[in-house]
Amino acid sequence: MLLNSKGKHRRPSKAVRVATLAGVTGAAIAAPLMGATGASAASVATWDAVAQCESGGNWSINTGNGYYGGLQFSQSSWAAAGGTQYAPRADLATKAQQIATAEKLLDMQGPGAWGCAGAGNLTNDGVDPGVDTGSTAQQSAPAQESKQAAPKQAEHTEAPAASRADRGTAPKAKKTVTTPTGAKVAKGDGEYKVKSGDSLSKIAAQHKVKGGWQQLFKLNKDIVEDADLIYPGQQLHLTK
Repeated sequence: MLLNSKGKHRRPSKAVRVATLAGVTGAAIAAPLMGATGASAASVATWDAVAQCESGGNWSINTGNGYYGGLQFSQSSWAAAGGTQYAPRADLATKAQQIATAEKLLDMQGPGAWGCAGAGNLTNDGVDPGVDTGSTAQQSAPAQESKQAAPKQAEHTEAPAASRADRGTAPKAKKTVTTPTGAKVAKGDGEYKVKSGDSLSKIAAQHKVKGGWQQLFKLNKDIVEDADLIYPGQQLHLTK
């Protein structure tokens, strides 16, 4: 299995990990607000080596532990990197589609997203793996599923000016941050502003948060929905 202490797209582990995917075995790693540039890439042989360490090279593995496919994506990481355009989960996608999605996650989070990065000497070496992800005609259903990330706002009818005045000033809309997939998440109003490469465990360690990343996650439950994913621009509370 993958190292829980380093795989940023894995569940939180005992070791302090970097970033909002410092977890799923750690905490989460902050994904850059911009999409993948294509500058980060690794060869197919490199991904094969990583998969061999992560899952024994089984690209269709699903043991029920919350991590799927040869590169053991958590569901949140698979969605954040655009994998749902291919299949609902990584284990249902082809090897080429998993590698293509991993390329985007590599660009977003760096090699540290995989506990087995060292086993495959995974780096942002700019090598285009040249994988064929297949026809998009078979991907319409998963693609539609991914588009549901941003919930629609309820439609409302503009009230007459007199009625608005009677009710007083309407409450301000909550500020949001846009994720790489285009979804919007709560920005928050905490004293710490998340930077690219941050994770709950890293922030907790740097600011000596008593209770570690778990306490930091609890303090920001209204801002952070998934301990695996925090985003640059979000503002987290470090204390009650």
